[in-house]
This record gives sequence, C-alpha cells and structure tokens, in this order.
Amino acid sequence: MTLNHVRAGKGTPLLLVHGLGVGSRSWAPILDELAAHREVIAVDLPGFGETPPLTGEVSIATLADSVADFIRDHNLSGISTVGHSVGARIVLELARRGVGGDTVALDPGGFWSDRELTVFGATLKPSIALVKALRGALPTLLGNPAGRTLLLAQLSARPWALSRETVLPDVRGLADSPSVGATLDALVHGPKQQGAPAGTAPGRVTIGWGRRDLVTLPKQAARATDLFPDAKLHWFERCGHFPQWDAPRDAVRLILDSTD
Repeated sequence: MTLNHVRAGKGTPLLLVHGLGVGSRSWAPILDELAAHREVIAVDLPGFGETPPLTGEVSIATLADSVADFIRDHNLSGISTVGHSVGARIVLELARRGVGGDTVALDPGGFWSDRELTVFGATLKPSIALVKALRGALPTLLGNPAGRTLLLAQLSARPWALSRETVLPDVRGLADSPSVGATLDALVHGPKQQGAPAGTAPGRVTIGWGRRDLVTLPKQAARATDLFPDAKLHWFERCGHFPQWDAPRDAVRLILDSTD
C-alpha cells in the first residue's frame, strides 16, 4: 500500500506519524515551524486522510508494517520518526523492530493497565459516537470556548484557549476517517506494546507526555520507560493529550532537539 503524504521544508528528513483524527493534517499547528528547520514528511495512515483503508486486518502491527514499507520504498532508511498517540505507539514499535533512526513518541498508547484500558475504551468510544452525531454542528460548537470545553475536555488541558482552526480538522477526522473504529478496536483489544531492551533501538528514544493527559494517563509513562529503558522522558506542563495543541512551541523544541 502507498501512503499519501505531504513534504515540506529542507534539511535532514523527519517522518511524522499522526494519531486518531484527520491524518497528516493533525500536525498543522507545528508543521510550518518544523519545516523551517527540517524536511518534514507527514504520512496519512491507512484509512486516514487520503490513504485508503487496509484490505486485511487492522492492528498496530499492520499499521506499523505500512509505515515500515513506506520508509523502505522511499529510501528513507535511518530517518528520524515522530509519532503522536497511536502514531507514537507505531514509531515505538518501529524502534523496537530496529526501523528508523531517532524516535520521538508523544503521549503514546499501549501502556494502559487492564483496568485503564477498559476505561479508555468505555469513554472514548462514546465520545467518538457523539462527535459523529454532531458532525454538522461541529464548526459552530467548536467556534466558542464553551463548546470546545464540552467536546474536548478529554483531549486538551485548556480547550477553551484553543482556536477552532486548530481543533476542527482532528475532531472532524474522528467523525469521518473510515479506520477510526478499527484502529480504536486494535488499541483496546489487541496486545499491549512490547519493549526494546537497552541498546537495541536504532537511535535515541524520547517520550513526551502531557502532565494532564486524560487519554494516556501520566502514570503510564513509568511503564513506557520500563519497557524502553534507553528512553528519555520529557513532561509537557499544563498539557493534555495533544502537545501540538496545548504546547506547540515546547513540542517543536523537543522534536528538533531529540532528532538528527
């Protein structure tokens, strides 16, 4: 499968892998700033953005396969990878496999306890159903602070302070992307993330976590660093699940400082 992608900027290439939502456009709040320093390649995972869904099983493994194939097919061996949420789990899986170079994982999934995973599925699935039901009213609802607070309290530490232009694409993506449900099922019902023993990742591993993340809870960072003992942990203060929303400057700085 060929992944739709966008390229911007010049310099050492950097591969961006999005989470649940609109696809590569999820990186819009920080894409231009990253592209001012690096060549940025942002992919649409299967079933998101302009990439068609997988024809077979949707799992973290098969999604990671699609990114690994993209890296191989575009002669990007050793490229630094950055992922958010599901995408963060995917780039950690690639690092575990020895694919890519430096790795930056922002608020990765895959490190829930069994109880936390049950709560995650039980809360996020109804939220997505609500967004689908309100699809036509989203521009209006997200155009005022009260509406953003109502819809995005699980995703942002300060939803009232964000702009509609920042959040609307991803929220619409939750409603429209054909693989949201299958990818969510893969997270809830699939295996948890395996780790990479010390010295086995192909480059530096950096994990960024929002102190106020209500999707991948901050206490899960300890499990992530236990499984990836070489990883450096960075905390985003006053930040929820989307660093590119709540802490864009800090996210850009971390990505640029953590990748070659």
